[in-house]
Amino acid sequence: MTVEHFDATSFQTAIERGITLVDFWAVWCGPCKMQGAILDKLELPEALQGRVRIGKLDIDAFPAVAAQYRVQSIPTLILFKDGAPIDTMVGVQRADTLIDKLTQRLD
Repeated sequence: MTVEHFDATSFQTAIERGITLVDFWAVWCGPCKMQGAILDKLELPEALQGRVRIGKLDIDAFPAVAAQYRVQSIPTLILFKDGAPIDTMVGVQRADTLIDKLTQRLD
């Protein structure tokens, strides 16, 4: 799975259609590094491949986006469907938890 790195513009484009999981993070955040490693190694089941996007947004570089979604603690992962946030997870999430969330929201 390729994890995309979003800026404010590519973030808006990414969440517009379909299912997108966004990791709000910062370079200085230790737990964010742990979450990033989990996302980088995430192996999606075949049913999810090509049907979901996963990306990261640096809250220090794009604080307005983080504020728009009321991100106060990091890592925060927000699951979007067709532009709307449908689930929020705060703190480091295990790979199986992420896959379960993505699978539940796909239909």
